[in-house]
Amino acid sequence: MTMKILVPVKRVLDYNIKPRVAADGNGVDTQGAKMSMNPFDEIALEEAVRLREKGSASEVVAVSIGPQAAQDVLRTAMAMGADRAILVKTDQLLEPLAVAKILKIIIEREQPGLISMGKQAIDDDMNATGQMLAAMLSWPQATFASKVTVADNCAEVIREIDGGTEVISVPLPAVITADLRLNEPRYASLPNIMKARKKPLETIEADSLGVDLTPHLTILKVEEPSERKAGVIVKDIEELVSKLKTEAKVLP
Repeated sequence: MTMKILVPVKRVLDYNIKPRVAADGNGVDTQGAKMSMNPFDEIALEEAVRLREKGSASEVVAVSIGPQAAQDVLRTAMAMGADRAILVKTDQLLEPLAVAKILKIIIEREQPGLISMGKQAIDDDMNATGQMLAAMLSWPQATFASKVTVADNCAEVIREIDGGTEVISVPLPAVITADLRLNEPRYASLPNIMKARKKPLETIEADSLGVDLTPHLTILKVEEPSERKAGVIVKDIEELVSKLKTEAKVLP
């Protein structure tokens, strides 16, 4: 099978790090912080590599949109199994609509048979790019995927829904967004990290694509959640009900 899979990956604050609100209160401080690949994108990439290993695809291409430093997540993607990578370089913070527009141009050039991407990025939790991209391409989409099987030019997807799962079949090409239970991403071994340095990494200037990157959202304020109060032990159900009424005010 000669199908190509394209996997968008995003460089985000490492999920093991506690975010700090920036001094101006308009975002998260990333200065000097450890950055890594968005965890949902790791899962999407792992699934693409597994499909190639099963013979359902012939090539996996990783794409990232961001600053020059985003090369590190692309090198990681190639160490995990991507065959090559594309960096769409921009220092501007992009909203999902702009990301979808850029990806559409790359997809029209690359002509993949499947887009495997994370359902959301952990920095903004938008959960919108995959849906916007599918709409722009007029492709079918399967979101929140927990299992993917590709055969006969179709993808059968088990997807997470409220209260359970559902099984859908979508013809290819299609956009699939990965949920946490889809797989367990592999670690990049040292030999594969060394090999990734020799794999092709193309850089494209975002300004050359003719896409309007103007943001449409304004962040008014970012603040840390209030600290939780320490819990108390009640002696009986009557005291519990009393506190739920008077202190928590969750009972009439």
